[in-house]
Amino acid sequence: MKSTSGRRRKARAPRRTTRPQFLTLAALLVVASLVGGFLALTRSDHTAPTASADGGKGKGSTSKGGKEPEWDGRTKVLGDGSTSYTGPQKGELKPEPLKPGEKPPQFVVFSWDGALEGDDHLFSHYRELAKRYDAHMTFFLTGIYLLPKSKKDLYHPPQHPVGSAAISYPTDEHIRTTLEQLREAYEDGNEIGTHFNGHFCGEKGGGDWSVEEWKSEIDQFFSFVEKWKTNTGYTDIAPLPFDFRKQVTGGRAPCLEGQANLLKAAKSYGWRYDASSAGDFQIWPVKKNGIWDFPLQMLPYENGKFQGLSMDFNFLYNQSEGETEGDPAKYPQWEQQTVDSYLAGFNRVYYGSRAPLFIGNHFEDWNGGIYMKAVDQVVEKVCTKKEVKCVSFKELADWLDVQKPETLQSLRNLDPAQSPDWSTVVK
Repeated sequence: MKSTSGRRRKARAPRRTTRPQFLTLAALLVVASLVGGFLALTRSDHTAPTASADGGKGKGSTSKGGKEPEWDGRTKVLGDGSTSYTGPQKGELKPEPLKPGEKPPQFVVFSWDGALEGDDHLFSHYRELAKRYDAHMTFFLTGIYLLPKSKKDLYHPPQHPVGSAAISYPTDEHIRTTLEQLREAYEDGNEIGTHFNGHFCGEKGGGDWSVEEWKSEIDQFFSFVEKWKTNTGYTDIAPLPFDFRKQVTGGRAPCLEGQANLLKAAKSYGWRYDASSAGDFQIWPVKKNGIWDFPLQMLPYENGKFQGLSMDFNFLYNQSEGETEGDPAKYPQWEQQTVDSYLAGFNRVYYGSRAPLFIGNHFEDWNGGIYMKAVDQVVEKVCTKKEVKCVSFKELADWLDVQKPETLQSLRNLDPAQSPDWSTVVK
């Protein structure tokens, strides 16, 4: 795998593995725990505390529950000038309740773990691809991707030595290019979420963290992204055009670990959703602890013989046994398998229950970049279809929040492939 500073040295993914559909999730977890490593595959406002406005002069909000910055048509610089408030984000989906008998849109959410603009320019590629097809995506930013390696001692990860991380710190140039993409992604209507900081999995990872340790990880994420100017010393880059504490309303935990305590921590930040669970079939979402649960999903794999999790590393694990550079002769076959699985999952709900489809990927070139190429094809094929809305997780949460509770319950009662009489579901 190409070595790029700031990128993962090794693949990290849920410690779970896909097996025949009749296996229970509990059985899947038992099997996966035996596979080893950080492995495996398978199976995926509302307002938080605001930073001080007016360049840190004390005006505006300084903590949760405080006064919000007053919007007067001009940019309100926040903190040390790393971020700003420029008014409501433009171009977001306007959430509207379904009318009686109306078929729901087919929502599709493409989300990306890490959100670094590295030498491969994958962040910019998918930002531009989304714009081309009138789609919005969710980019989960890793906090230390805005922290220079020379300042790594500012990071105090839970249960790990100061400055340590399971991924590489970025180069100074990659911090600059990532800041540029964050700006443009937001201005294009995409969502910026969190992938937290050090990407620790397994022992002493998120699954072992207490509520207070998760809060520490979250607070440090906000510190890194709100103080990138102080930490980098850059004076030639304008503030990002959004307030992270308002715009970040959810995230995905590394390796999908630790959701129970993470949800307890997230409530105090006013978060709306979490995308850190795995292994559910394609059903309409529910809330956990008052927060929308947007899991990675089980999709048909190998013509439906198995159900595999809707994330790139899970295909990698099934196809090349976790090796990031498998047999090149099999790349075309594996790429087509991946495309077929995503499209089978899409078609199952598009012509059925209309449950949202969640696809989660990494900015990686595993197996010759076939998983990136697969997503390229899927975006083009599905985001152009009638009644399909390719949205961010935040936009989906907004839409769900305006639906009648009885409508959502009726939608949840549908099997994924069930195409109902919508007049009996949406009343």
